[in-house]
Amino acid sequence: MGQFSVTIYGATGSVLSENQQTKGKVERPFRYIRQDFFLARSFRNLDDLNAQFTQWRETVANPRVHAATDRVVDEAFAEERSTLKELPALPYSAVLTIERRVSHEGMISVDRNYYSVPDTTRRRTLEVQNHTQDIRIFEDGIEIARHPVLEGKNKRRVDPLHRKAPPKRTAPSRNSDRLHRSLDFYDAVGRRLASERVPA
Repeated sequence: MGQFSVTIYGATGSVLSENQQTKGKVERPFRYIRQDFFLARSFRNLDDLNAQFTQWRETVANPRVHAATDRVVDEAFAEERSTLKELPALPYSAVLTIERRVSHEGMISVDRNYYSVPDTTRRRTLEVQNHTQDIRIFEDGIEIARHPVLEGKNKRRVDPLHRKAPPKRTAPSRNSDRLHRSLDFYDAVGRRLASERVPA
């Protein structure tokens, strides 16, 4: 279905699973949305889903009297609006940070795909940030590689800049070859010339 973003009036937070009383208070709004809004509905696309949710929120969810506070949700929200902080204007970017070992081929594995790291990498275990659009690899807190996320599985991406170029091999010149010949070579040449000399 893609991304789905909704705004509801209430509080969110993290709780320990063993704290059953607090856990229920946090989970109850989501159960209410699931049971009262999502069940028995169908959506053509994401825009239709958001449009239906907005209509349900404004006509059903927020005008109701809240069972716990015995107050109308819209009225309580209007009173507390001035004390609430605005959300950041930038979209929220969820980042999954993991550690990965570098293979003997200079690759790391993320979601069963493989990405190269520079040959100069010293550490065998690196920090990897799995962003929505790219994979970022860090060594000692410094970014050393960035790759676009590969689609599918068992694919490889090697940045040519990560690999050292092999040293160039130059063919020895004829002059240098002569300079490195031993004296035995010249002695053998002299003996051969002497044996081929015709007597006068």
